[in-house]
This record gives sequence, structure tokens and C-alpha cells, in this order.
Amino acid sequence: MANASGLFTPTVPSVRSRFSPSIDIDRSGFRFSEGVSRRILCYSILQDEAKLSPSESTVPRLVSKGCKLVGCGSAVPGLQISNDDLAKIVDTSDEWISVRTGIRNRRVLSGKDSLVGLAAEAAKKALQMAEVDADDVDLVLMCTSTPEDLFGSAPQIPKALGCKNNPLAYDITAACSGFVLGLVSAGCYIRGGGFNNVLVIGADALSRYVDWTDRGTCILFGDAAGAVLVQACDSEEDGLFAFDLHSDGEGQRHLNATIKQKETDHLLGTNGSLLGFSPRNSSYSCIQMNGKEVFRFAVRIVPQSIESALEKAGLAGSDIDWLLLHQANQRIIDAVATRLEVPSERVISNLANFGNTSAASIPLALDETVRSGKVQPGHTIAAAGFGAGLTWGSAIVRWG
Repeated sequence: MANASGLFTPTVPSVRSRFSPSIDIDRSGFRFSEGVSRRILCYSILQDEAKLSPSESTVPRLVSKGCKLVGCGSAVPGLQISNDDLAKIVDTSDEWISVRTGIRNRRVLSGKDSLVGLAAEAAKKALQMAEVDADDVDLVLMCTSTPEDLFGSAPQIPKALGCKNNPLAYDITAACSGFVLGLVSAGCYIRGGGFNNVLVIGADALSRYVDWTDRGTCILFGDAAGAVLVQACDSEEDGLFAFDLHSDGEGQRHLNATIKQKETDHLLGTNGSLLGFSPRNSSYSCIQMNGKEVFRFAVRIVPQSIESALEKAGLAGSDIDWLLLHQANQRIIDAVATRLEVPSERVISNLANFGNTSAASIPLALDETVRSGKVQPGHTIAAAGFGAGLTWGSAIVRWG
């Protein structure tokens, strides 16, 4: 089985200035050294060997650390909107939507529901499955493009969980690729930063940014949250084998929700002109998407990314137990699976019930299949996210 251990730190403090680190890792995944059975080697090379005492050995001391996925959870709003419901407000039908997208229902925040509430519920379930106390959480990564505070919603999660040690918590904004980036970030914190328990949460409420008169977009999105606890372990147990991450700002024109400003000079009367600018209120537009271009992008780039990650992990497509893609469109999922030659019975999909839940879609689907017993400890999963930015990324992981 492929293995990837963490960063190895210098162990001879007295000679820090006499070495330079050599790290066999890059932005798009782990590079594997010869003769190490696909394990990452990150070590320090001590120079001026003749000047070192016997206690300052020239043999690199390897302090290896891995990470594994040990718990998951999810939460969705109570309000369900069916295709038939949407047909009452826009020119569409259940057949038109389901044939083109695979979606039949979606959940939407309403009433007193909140995104933070969903995220906290998903996190609690993940901690319960992992049998880890909230006070043992070292870091919370909230992967979302729709925070309920301009400055981020992540710090509200430890508060909701009752964490007493004030762990670091911050948002990661990468749209539908966010959860994969969160997983990789968690691995880096554990391997290189000494963290032991990292909560990775994918949570989005895109219904708040949908034009409900546009049948091209309002049919697609739902709200949800999903969470995974990533935990430090020995390198032999490591469950994050390799990854591949990219972005392309040229594609931003195909999928965006840009800022819009409205001049509010009347609020200050003539004082605005004295300040040399017109005060404005800002907000975001509804989601704008060129569906055909996004489809072409996804079916082309996602298989390439997964194949790249598999190659770095030293694995073949046949080694995958499950293919878990961002739940954007069933046609995309089917096209990628066909390209990778993954049979349909090994493809995870819950799109029909929840729609596109952005950063929540991967952990939401994972939690459902873990709790149903389909995904078992030791199973290898190829996961990939893709979406606005444009961003995309894949990770080869082992569950449990």
C-alpha cells in the first residue's frame, strides 16, 4: 500500500545554521524517493561533516508522522425543495431537471437555520464517531464560500463545540474544491506543524446567492455541511497518499458571483464630495454560470488530476475502492468515471437527494456512505473537487 509520511524536522539545534533543508514535496502532491517504498522523505542535510562531533550524526534522524481520516459527520436543513416545487416558480419540470442534472431534491436554509449551526452539528458527529473530545481539537478549517460573517465563520465552530483551549479556526475559500484543499491543509499541519486533531468542515449555503428566477442555476444548488476529523498517526498508518491541486483565473468568467456596489452619496449629503469619493454599499451578485463551459472544463480536467494524484501515490485506477467526486452534475460524474474506467457500483453519488452543495458535497456523500456501511476502514478513495475560481484538486485517501 502506498504510504506518505510527514515532514521531518531538524534534530541538531546547535548546528541549525550549518544545514539547509531538503524537502521532497511540491505544491501538487508528494514526490516519492527511490528505495523508500513510496514514502515521503523530508530531511535535513548537515554540511561540513568533518567538523561535527560523533554525537552530531551525519545520518538524518527521521521524525515521521502520518495522518488519517477517523471520523465524519454531516447535517442538512429541514426544508426540502423538490423539482416539482421549482416547477411552480420557473419554467421547468422534474423530468427536465433530472435528465440534465440527476437532481430531484435539494435542502435549503430557512427560518432559524444557520450555516454555522449546520457546520457545528456535522463537526459534533465527526468527533463522536472518532471518539475525540472537543477540547482535543487543535485546528478547525471551515471550507466555505458563503460565510455568515465577512471576516469568516470558522471561529464560531469551536465556540459552538464548547472548546476550552481556543484552537485556531479559519475559513478556506475555494468554492467546490474547498474541502479537498482543507484535507491537504490538515495533512500539512499535522505533518509539519505537530497538530494532532484537525477538523475539516465543508459547508455552504449557495441558496442565498441563487437567482430564483433563473432556471439554469436555481435548479442546481442546495445547502449542507459535512465534516471529517483528520488525526495524527504513525507513518505506517498514513491515509493521505497523494494530491494534485490547481487553479486557473482565466476561467473565472464562466462561474462567479462578483461584488457589486451601489453609490450611497445621499447618506452623507454633500459631505461625500468633500472626502473625494462616493461612499458605497457592497454586496455580491447572484451566481452567474456558463454551464456548457463548466461541464467541458470538469470532464477534461478532473480525470487528469486524479490520474496525476494516482501516479504520485504509485497506484493504478484498479486500486481505487471508491470514486468520490464533487456532486455537481450526474453527467459529469458519469463522464469522469467512464474516463477512469471505474464501474458505476464503485462511484459514490447522492446528488439526486441534495443537489450541488459546493464544499459540503464530498464530506456529505462520504458520511452517508460510511454510515451505510459501504465505505469500510481500509478502503482507498479517489476524491476530487472542482468549481469556481476556477479551482480543482484531487486527493487519494484511505478511510480509517
